[in-house]
Amino acid sequence: MSPAPAVAALDWGTTRLRAWLLDSSGKVLAERRGDDGLITAREKGFAKALEGHLAAMGAPDTLPVIICGMAGSRQGWIEAPYVTVPAPIGAILRGAARIESERRDIRIVPGLAQRLADAPDVMRGEETQLAGAGLPAKGRHLVCMPGTHSKWVAVEDGTVEGFGTWPTGELYSVLSAHSILKHSLGEHPAPVAAASPFFRQWCQRALGEGGDVTSKLFAIRAAGLLQELQPADAAACLSGLLIGGEIASARRRFGASDAPVALVASGALATLYGAALDLAGLAFRIVDADEAVRAGLVEAARENGMIGGA
Repeated sequence: MSPAPAVAALDWGTTRLRAWLLDSSGKVLAERRGDDGLITAREKGFAKALEGHLAAMGAPDTLPVIICGMAGSRQGWIEAPYVTVPAPIGAILRGAARIESERRDIRIVPGLAQRLADAPDVMRGEETQLAGAGLPAKGRHLVCMPGTHSKWVAVEDGTVEGFGTWPTGELYSVLSAHSILKHSLGEHPAPVAAASPFFRQWCQRALGEGGDVTSKLFAIRAAGLLQELQPADAAACLSGLLIGGEIASARRRFGASDAPVALVASGALATLYGAALDLAGLAFRIVDADEAVRAGLVEAARENGMIGGA
């Protein structure tokens, strides 16, 4: 017989949704992925969207549900209020907000707020990956979570001390589609390989100059005009420049840690950021992003008494 699920876990983003049935150890028993993100669910109804996915996975009617991501935003199902940092990771998870109107026990993990006058910042969803990243309980640790809005988080003795956001993925998208660089990269920029000499060279340029990237952006266009830089290579230049700039800036802000950087990423992003961290001389370990969010959701369910201990 297959083990019975202990909890349904959802990473509910703006455009996409990922759902799993998990046993008490976090083992995946069933999985669903779909386009019922925040935007669609607001029209369809969050409860209807959730129950549709749960039914498709054969979830019992009484199965508890733990959610992270944009479903807990101001525009979401309910607002799960931000927890202000510094804050212990366990305390963050225990702040999950309950959906009182539903028959199931449904809770949404809160996001984090950094309320510094000179560095205001927020995150939603990444705090759950952070909880599942396998950080040691003691020492200072630095976590990098690449994406559209990359997050770097400083954790000391299990407490989130601070974090920063670098919109690297969004900058790449905007610059390649809506700036002069679109003529250099072409209509559909080619995927970037970490082994590309152009990626590595331009990443090293950004690292060597402390993250100064704006003065280098137009050079990509000029290289196409004067040095016959090809579109695929121009895409690699832009990617290397932006990722290198992000790493240099984050290193300057957060300094050193007691352990290798925890790189929470999967697929191409893990490969690109791993290559860039190596160029920067920073030791790192890769944490699979999907595994981290699932582990974090299971831990949140435990912290809120929805399932028993491991």
